[in-house]
Amino acid sequence: MSLPAAGISLALALGWLLGRLLHVEKTQSFLISAGTAVCGGSAIAALGPVTAATDGQMAVSMGTVYILNSAALFLFPAIGAALHLSQTQFGLWSALAIHDTSSVVGAAAKYGATALEVGTTVKQARALWIVPLTVGIAIADRKTGQRGMIHLPWFILYFVAAAVANSYLPLQHLHWASGLYPSLTRLGKLGLAVTLFLVGTGITRQTIREVGARPMIQGILLWVVAASASLWAIWRGYIHL
Repeated sequence: MSLPAAGISLALALGWLLGRLLHVEKTQSFLISAGTAVCGGSAIAALGPVTAATDGQMAVSMGTVYILNSAALFLFPAIGAALHLSQTQFGLWSALAIHDTSSVVGAAAKYGATALEVGTTVKQARALWIVPLTVGIAIADRKTGQRGMIHLPWFILYFVAAAVANSYLPLQHLHWASGLYPSLTRLGKLGLAVTLFLVGTGITRQTIREVGARPMIQGILLWVVAASASLWAIWRGYIHL
């Protein structure tokens, strides 16, 4: 089993255990666990229709992830600086331990350009696991008689297409298209800034009240364990690039 698959499996297993211990509703517990294990709100958005989650369950799961995303934006750069993590180490840790890509970008950009490059690339590669997880859950649910809909995370396909184009279509060597990729880079950064703003506007007092104590406790404990374990493994050199 590959390292990403092993990490995702362990996070899902720990999330299931914490959900059982805290008596969190099954679907809600799974969405929070999947959001922590894979890619935050993107995973929840993809898995919600498959698991036939209600609007309330989606709101609770999203609220938990967004609150922890906001905390990561402030905590991760401070912890990385205190431990004297290199930019590569910090980018890798951010990609493995922060829920959403937008928040990985926010934290890594504050740490440095190399951290941003590493964090964004590794996070998007990790996000690819949304596809097999979503399809697997859909197949399992249909075998048990449940009916769900698969919503593919198209942004991942766009990321792959952009990476392939930048690697194999060197338009910067053509005079008429030399400014295309830099322009797209600036546009992408602007879009990420807008995304971070929208994440912030999704955190309200009402959202916090809807989350409640037990799902929040599950999300926080799972996140703390996942972030601490990945940080220790990176710091000791067990996980590296």
